[in-house]
Amino acid sequence: MTQPTPSTFDAPASSAPLARWRRWWRKQSPTRQDRFVTLGPLLAVMLFLAAVIAAFAYLRIEEIDREQQAVKRDVEYAQQRLRLRLLERQEQLMRLGRDVSNKDVDSEEFIAQAESLVNQYPELLAVTWIDARRRVRSAYVSPSANSSQQQAPGEQLKRGETESTFGLARDLRQPVYSRPLTVKDDPSYNAPSLQLQVPLDDQGKFDGVIMGEYSIDGLLRFGVPNEVTAKYAVALLDDQGKVLAGNLPPPRNTAARLLPLSDEAQEYEIPVSPVGNGLLLKAQGYRASLGVVGSGFFWLVSALSALTVWMLLGTWRHTRRRVQAQEALISETNFRRAMENSMLTGMRALDLQGRITYVNPAFCQMTGWSEGELVGRTAPFPYWPEQDREMLAARLDDELHGRSTPGGFEVRVKRKSGAIFDGRMYVSPLIDPRGQQTGWMTSMTDITEPKRIREELSASYERFTTVLEGLDAAVSVAPLGSEELLFANKLYRAWFGSEVAGHMSLIAQAGVPAATPTDDTLDAVDGLAGFPTDTLTTAQTENAEIFVPELGKWLEVRSRYLTWVDGRLAQMVIATDITPRRHAEEQAALQAERAQAASRLITMGEMASSVAHELNQPLTAINNYCNGMVSRIKGQQISNEDLLVAL
Repeated sequence: MTQPTPSTFDAPASSAPLARWRRWWRKQSPTRQDRFVTLGPLLAVMLFLAAVIAAFAYLRIEEIDREQQAVKRDVEYAQQRLRLRLLERQEQLMRLGRDVSNKDVDSEEFIAQAESLVNQYPELLAVTWIDARRRVRSAYVSPSANSSQQQAPGEQLKRGETESTFGLARDLRQPVYSRPLTVKDDPSYNAPSLQLQVPLDDQGKFDGVIMGEYSIDGLLRFGVPNEVTAKYAVALLDDQGKVLAGNLPPPRNTAARLLPLSDEAQEYEIPVSPVGNGLLLKAQGYRASLGVVGSGFFWLVSALSALTVWMLLGTWRHTRRRVQAQEALISETNFRRAMENSMLTGMRALDLQGRITYVNPAFCQMTGWSEGELVGRTAPFPYWPEQDREMLAARLDDELHGRSTPGGFEVRVKRKSGAIFDGRMYVSPLIDPRGQQTGWMTSMTDITEPKRIREELSASYERFTTVLEGLDAAVSVAPLGSEELLFANKLYRAWFGSEVAGHMSLIAQAGVPAATPTDDTLDAVDGLAGFPTDTLTTAQTENAEIFVPELGKWLEVRSRYLTWVDGRLAQMVIATDITPRRHAEEQAALQAERAQAASRLITMGEMASSVAHELNQPLTAINNYCNGMVSRIKGQQISNEDLLVAL
């Protein structure tokens, strides 16, 4: 059996995805097909621009990497040169230290050799011989050094970093470099410096150190090759990143580093051995541009790509504009139609001749007439009541001539069933998109129920007002804590006018507690805000009878608290004229007093009669005895003994 060739299966396998793609493409709407056709070239242009940007970025990254490698090599080369120079000075100081330990060099010879070293190597500022007790035996200081750094023989070693380095050299018995000395460490140093202390050995005992002091600026100038300083900005730093010698360019703006293909200066730093991490050598390459040809070509490609994208987008917008306008028109029409159908206000449009050109469903529902029965009709319209046609015709004439009131007017409208309802109509000019008036738009609302409620409220108010105005008592209402009169009936106005002073005077004379207005309450702030009103409004009515000299009347004042319609706590005062009653009470009291006086007189007469009667009997008996004795004495019919008995 022969094996099938690859072409036997390749055709169906390759045509199947193509057929599926075609079926998927045919299922798409013309709008989506147009969108995909437009997005294809746009995607290709964007991919081309991305490829160009990626190529430029790759080349720039390669260039930056090469520059970084070059900076690293040059900085390491400079560090090696600086290291060799330090090691040479260290070997020379160690030889000088061996001569001092072997007693081959005295103080004068030491000064001579130190002077030779300082003059031969400019980075050396001073060479000092210090014994084991930290006293200066001999020293030579460069004339260019600060005078404060000079120490006379016999002086004690300065404390600080120098003393700590001295102790370290004594313990380790090998050359030790100090940290860079600045003004912060020792005010005597006017420029950063570096110390090297080489220990002296006297038959196995520590015998002091030979201290060499380097100028860090001199190390940079004489230790770093000129070819390195010509290509880079070189500086010596301490372990905290502070520049001790040299200059570095200012740091570049962070926003500039984020620009595509921006040239960022390359930099590299390395510790200076044998000093260690206390002294760092740092170099930073000078910034260079990409070149006119490279940047120009990049911006030319970018501009052409942007122009192509803009043209593709403009073509796509142009082809889509008509479809979008049609969709927007359909959406706007549907929205307006839905809005008109859902409105509860009846809308009617008239042309300049007074012919109906449009009515919405709400207008048809109000009148009961269909749109076909109303559109095209002229006055008189079928929804006009017969008895109001002349008035409505005059209204229509005013409407067509622009004399309608802005606030609208009320009309009576007849339904198709013959029922009448009240409506309110508002008229406004109908302006077309060109700014010309094509007719009049009228909106109508059914106000039958609101008018009925308003009439009932008006009648209720009139009844309430009639009752209060007809009362023979003065009624007034004022809010607590405010000098405002909320209500006063006719009798109150006749007695006290329209001011609140009468209300307050009645309250004051009646002794009813009321809030005194203050400056805060005069600013429309309720001074009693926060107090419960239920207890006050349900309190018992307080009565008092007062005499008003201004009126010459006796008034019975009744007051109570109530909640006003706006929620404020108010006090109502009812003053009734009780002058006739008081007069009647006074007359009754006078008559009662007179009756009581007459009653007292009668009682006194009765008592006098009783007393006279009671006195008359013994007096009569005495008189009779006396008369009898007189008669018997005259007749000499009684003896002296009988007379004495009778007396």
